[in-house]
Amino acid sequence: MKRKTNKKKLTTEQALSKAMKYCAYQERCHREVRNKLYEWGLLKNEVENIMARLVTDGFLNEERFAKVFAGGKFRMKKWGTVKIENELKKRDVSEYCIQQGLKEIEASDYEKILIELIEKKWREITEKDLFVKRNKTAKYLIAKGYEGELVWKKIRGKC
Repeated sequence: MKRKTNKKKLTTEQALSKAMKYCAYQERCHREVRNKLYEWGLLKNEVENIMARLVTDGFLNEERFAKVFAGGKFRMKKWGTVKIENELKKRDVSEYCIQQGLKEIEASDYEKILIELIEKKWREITEKDLFVKRNKTAKYLIAKGYEGELVWKKIRGKC
């Protein structure tokens, strides 16, 4: 037996107003907003019109989203650029915007955070075998999105 849904479809104006609030609350990528509009029961042409309006009115800006996302994930979660880039690609952000977003990460800060993470992980691992300890440290940092070559270079220099 199918369940009846009493959910009524939003009008274009209601959806636009709701989408503006949704975008004003925090930066959003185009795909996220487009999915939300479809979730609200809008048709393709309505969605595209609202998307165009959100971009024109400055509520939606993919380059701004990429910058905020990259900077935030690096500062708060200490992600490496590989992971940040992959996450932005999953969100269908353009290559240009991804590169602009990654410019938000200063090379000196990146290296400093990487060294801090290496030292922290090194202290946490109780393994006595130096080879295994280096390997575990490297795996952890590569999983956080740091470039393998850079990770190994820093580990060899530190430990």
